[in-house]
Amino acid sequence: MSGIWLAVIGGIVLFLGYRYYSKFIAEKIYRLDPNYVTPAHKYKDGVDFVPTNKFVLWGHHFTSVAGAAPIVGPAIAVYWGWLPAVLWVLLGTVFAAGVHDFGTLVLSVRNKGQSVGTLAHKLIGQRAKILFLFIILILVLMVNAVFAWVIANLFISFPASVLSVFIQIPLAIWIGSRVYRKKGGMLVPSLVALAVMYAAAIVASYVPALQIDLVSYFGGEGATTLFGLNATSMSFLVWIVILMIYVYIASTLPVWKLLQPRDYINSHQLIVGLGMLYLGLLFTNPDITAPVTNGTADTSWFPLLFITIACGAISGFHGLVSSGTSSKQLDKETDARFVGYLGSVGEGALALIAIIAVITFFPSAEQFSATYSSFAAASGSGLTVFIQGAGGLAAGLGIPTVVASTIVSVIVVSFAATTLDSSVRLMRYIIAELGAEYNVTPLTKMHVATTVAVVSSAALTLIPQGPKGFGSGGYLLWPLFGTANQLLAGISLLLISIWLKNLDRNYMPTIIPMAFLMFMTMWAMISQVFTDWAPWAEGSDWLLFSLGAVILVFALWITITAISVISAKDPQSFDRSV
Repeated sequence: MSGIWLAVIGGIVLFLGYRYYSKFIAEKIYRLDPNYVTPAHKYKDGVDFVPTNKFVLWGHHFTSVAGAAPIVGPAIAVYWGWLPAVLWVLLGTVFAAGVHDFGTLVLSVRNKGQSVGTLAHKLIGQRAKILFLFIILILVLMVNAVFAWVIANLFISFPASVLSVFIQIPLAIWIGSRVYRKKGGMLVPSLVALAVMYAAAIVASYVPALQIDLVSYFGGEGATTLFGLNATSMSFLVWIVILMIYVYIASTLPVWKLLQPRDYINSHQLIVGLGMLYLGLLFTNPDITAPVTNGTADTSWFPLLFITIACGAISGFHGLVSSGTSSKQLDKETDARFVGYLGSVGEGALALIAIIAVITFFPSAEQFSATYSSFAAASGSGLTVFIQGAGGLAAGLGIPTVVASTIVSVIVVSFAATTLDSSVRLMRYIIAELGAEYNVTPLTKMHVATTVAVVSSAALTLIPQGPKGFGSGGYLLWPLFGTANQLLAGISLLLISIWLKNLDRNYMPTIIPMAFLMFMTMWAMISQVFTDWAPWAEGSDWLLFSLGAVILVFALWITITAISVISAKDPQSFDRSV
């Protein structure tokens, strides 16, 4: 079977979802009001609350949520066969992710731009708010560790990509200052910036002197450096330190200065990247060599598939971005459909091409099975296989494989970096909220809260030892990240359902995906916490067990409380003006 057929079918499903289902949700369920004064106008401060053109905001929103996760998860999940992965990506995007991301954005806009964690207080009580904030805090901490780990390893594996990623920062600052102060357009400058980035990527692919290869700078893979670390581990440490310095600065700058223009550039990277891969698919017309389903898998796809593919089908982190940053920049409430639902569709398209790139990369089914011999093997090689497969698709357009691989890695790193500094910004908000809640005044200060976020993220990335050696934190946390992410999405859908019920609206479009997601995720998490990670289990892991047990208890507590609220005959006292 040709991979083109999967792309065509997937494209039709995603198009119909946005064209018809999102319109139904916007008009009949969320009931968007073009005259509603959004928080971006009501609380405009030039830092976080900034009215933003919907195309620019879509770029920020999409690239904040589309990090490496919609690539890594699908690239791993094809271990169970391509059919379950494709079905979950398409159906999850249309009926779960779009509704969730769109809904958390509207809910926040109708409540002063507050985050879903804060809104839990209004909807289900003060205790639920505190528990929810702690779940979110743990999740964004894991996001920071996972994405910092991914970026550092990609810099080590693809040193030709580093120059382009670094060049993007001053270009984005220049664009932001130009647009904000001179009120100029952002489209042309961002396209120029993208051209400069890709020119640098092409040149660096052929000129070793422009490849920032720290491993070779430290003497090569076998060399020993400071603290007894080998060259690879030392390079990893240096990149993590540089990344943490960067996200500290990026997450405290006004959104117009770096966040928005860089994300707008990245939105064009998305279009270029998706166009390159889908056109490459059309010209190469590769056959699918991976199995439809894997009958010899060492782990069951049910329910693990639904947490392995989180971003790309549905992700709780998206709700944090929608309610944490995007809601503060929404110019008109009617833009929420374009920003929230279409952002999910874009990520679904990215997850779909990630699947196709992997399942068409191998010359034969035997070679696929050799690489994907176990779930652990799939987890360790999925991202690398995607980059190689994507490079193969791009080669169909006449792009040299070495250049295509560099450009793909630039795109992946750019998206991951966007997610990383947005996540640190969100973590700063949450720490400040908790500081205010418990009267710890220093934590309410921007730089104190950011310092706590950055230091704890770096520690969680660097300290754990594991199969990847020094700094295995991101790798070790990936299984828990997926589960916690889906739990957060389920709880967010539950909050939206309560809000809709209190307004006497139809909440079936949110409660049905919530019930499905919570069932699958709770099942997977209980199994992992008490069977795989517990101290009494073979191969136990105290880090995953401790964090997983805390998240599970908090999530169960919130869910029970929320269900009691939504099943009550008389809705809570609620401000119906929202």
